[in-house]
Amino acid sequence: MFNYSLRKLGLALGILGLAGMASAQVIVSTAYVQDALKRNVQVWDVRADKDYAKAHLTGALTIGDAATALRDANAEDFLKPEDVAKVLGAAGIDPAKETIVYGTRGTWNPYFGRYALRYFGGSKVSVYHDGLEAWQAAGLPVETGAAKATTPIKLTLKANPSLAVSTQEVIDRLNRSDVQIVDARTPKEFAGADIRALRGGNIPGSVNIPYEMNWSDPETMSKLARKVVTDNSGMVLKANDDLKALYAKLDPNKETVVYCQSGARASETAGVLEQLGFKNVKVYDSSWLAYGNKLDAPANNATVFNVGALNGRIAGMQARIETLEKELAAAKKPN
Repeated sequence: MFNYSLRKLGLALGILGLAGMASAQVIVSTAYVQDALKRNVQVWDVRADKDYAKAHLTGALTIGDAATALRDANAEDFLKPEDVAKVLGAAGIDPAKETIVYGTRGTWNPYFGRYALRYFGGSKVSVYHDGLEAWQAAGLPVETGAAKATTPIKLTLKANPSLAVSTQEVIDRLNRSDVQIVDARTPKEFAGADIRALRGGNIPGSVNIPYEMNWSDPETMSKLARKVVTDNSGMVLKANDDLKALYAKLDPNKETVVYCQSGARASETAGVLEQLGFKNVKVYDSSWLAYGNKLDAPANNATVFNVGALNGRIAGMQARIETLEKELAAAKKPN
């Protein structure tokens, strides 16, 4: 009887172990990636081709800049599933496989890649947040050069609507107490001072927590631009307790909709929230680019984009360019 009970316990533990393997961690460490490579886990580098060529993890697959390759250039929404299937399939990337997505430390791109794979059917997709910088700092091997030819695979993809919301679905949720909305944009965008659609402003009821706040130093990008710092080490994630404090006013049991300008920054915040245990996180993929252009959609801090003023500034710039061109042409004439 005792041995039988032990066997049942062992079987139960085994089942639990398999269940744990079925859903990958959201954010993984360098050590995890090392182990995954030994298991031949699919690794996807989401950076641009030129960055991939300089250095990448051994065997990493690529389609170039993922956000550019998988989205419509104007609407910044995903391409049709059949077109996404062609892009991923040509590179040998299969959403059904366990996958680790990485890029430059802290940037939203790997999280967008994870979201894309999950949106098109993947379930075991993780982000290596610390990226290539941490890998190289650990003295681990990399490859250089352009992507090697891979055997294309035929994919049939279908979007998973449970991971996203449309503009109308956001509007329908505005007065629901069981839904919370997070705006991952900058404070200026949220306030309507930085206008990136026909209107500036924010979705009523949304809470502004810029995605950079997930980093240990949210000012890192600004500091790099001003040459105050020389590396992006400040873009590592905050400690888990600090992340919990950052999102302490949110309820992890409620549906959480995250948006930004086009869904890219939102994908990072969505990944962090999932890592923290939020149970129902959705990305508003079209984000403010679509919402701000829907003029009848309710908005706070609404400001209107002044097309006339912009045209005036463009005309002024064109006149100055033409003047400079004439001056340069005159300077090149022999005396």
